[in-house]
Amino acid sequence: MPCVLGSGYRFYSTGNKEYDVVVIGGGPGGYVAAIKAAQYGLKTACVEKRGTLGGTCLNVGCIPSKSLLNNSHFFHKIRHDTKDRGIEVSEVKLNLENMMKSKNDTVDALTRGIEHLFKKNGVEYIKGIGKFLNQNEIEIKGVYGHKDQVLRAKNIIIATGSEPAALPGLEIDEKIIVSSTGALSLEKVPEKMVVIGGGIIGLEMGSVWSRLGSEVTVVEYENFIGAGMDEEISKQFTSIIKKQGLVLKLGTKVLGGAVKGNKAKIDIQVLKDNKKETLNADVVLVAIGRRPYTEGLGLENIDVDVDEKGRIVIDSEYRTKIPHIRVIGDVTFGAMLAHKAEEEGIAAVEYIKYGRGHVNYNAIPSVMYTYPEVAWESIIFLLKYYNDYLGWTNRTTDQKVGH
Repeated sequence: MPCVLGSGYRFYSTGNKEYDVVVIGGGPGGYVAAIKAAQYGLKTACVEKRGTLGGTCLNVGCIPSKSLLNNSHFFHKIRHDTKDRGIEVSEVKLNLENMMKSKNDTVDALTRGIEHLFKKNGVEYIKGIGKFLNQNEIEIKGVYGHKDQVLRAKNIIIATGSEPAALPGLEIDEKIIVSSTGALSLEKVPEKMVVIGGGIIGLEMGSVWSRLGSEVTVVEYENFIGAGMDEEISKQFTSIIKKQGLVLKLGTKVLGGAVKGNKAKIDIQVLKDNKKETLNADVVLVAIGRRPYTEGLGLENIDVDVDEKGRIVIDSEYRTKIPHIRVIGDVTFGAMLAHKAEEEGIAAVEYIKYGRGHVNYNAIPSVMYTYPEVAWESIIFLLKYYNDYLGWTNRTTDQKVGH
């Protein structure tokens, strides 16, 4: 018996498991969308291949990095800032293994929390790799002991996220040449670290390892750090972070690199005068951004459009050109931020349920959890316009404000 959806489409019953909504990807956008759909009374499943929910953010991104940032800050403050405050402390030692355990325990607790929310709200959690067979059927290759199966869905939300962008000529091995994932799990403090990329990821992880004792050099192609940050704030923050010990090489491109034994050499060139230099490092963090993750998703089987950057093309209601397939988060347009994906997840489900939804893209905050923390939001570009053309300003720093 066919079930009539919108626009004359008919959903035919088969022997496969059938859902109102199937979400592919259990990261911030995906799990929030799945929970919201279930709360609206829609039969919902969420497919995740990692084996734990929370996606990059919770497992190898936002959460573990904040744990290390917080604990490394404590370590650094105790070592360097107590004497002038009248506090005498005996020898302070780093136990990196325990610091990593603390990080992992935090992640484990939060991933279990999401599983609890799935159970509480009636979301079926399917551990597996999802691949489109056609516009309504998803083949699941079970992982971690889960069975292979095929799901049918009236509505599908793609929330597969992103992966670290690679730098040609530098193969990531997560030991010497590492992505943000590897930088979160180093077994010892590198004597020298080179960070390629002066954005949020590079500066946060560079700060962690600098506080723990590494000599950190940040190489950035642009003449400023913190892409998207207000220009004046970027200048002030540059001065602050240099005083903390990070070496910044701005307006500099990476020519190439090589690994020999347990060391790496990175060749760089200053754009202004073409001066070349070779940097030696025990660890090189490649933090030049992220790219949409669609590998193995079977997009070729459903004929959706993908742009030159690998982003799945959508309209203002998160729909691909196949109306019942929607896309949210890092795998489509906009800032690659967990909270932006969460808002899109809610909006996408509201469109499915009610035909309307909304995300205010003018007010999406970005935060760099260095010391001091730096925050800005999308509306800053409008404020820059008012400043440049109307003489308005709207900036502040913690140095001038008491809380």
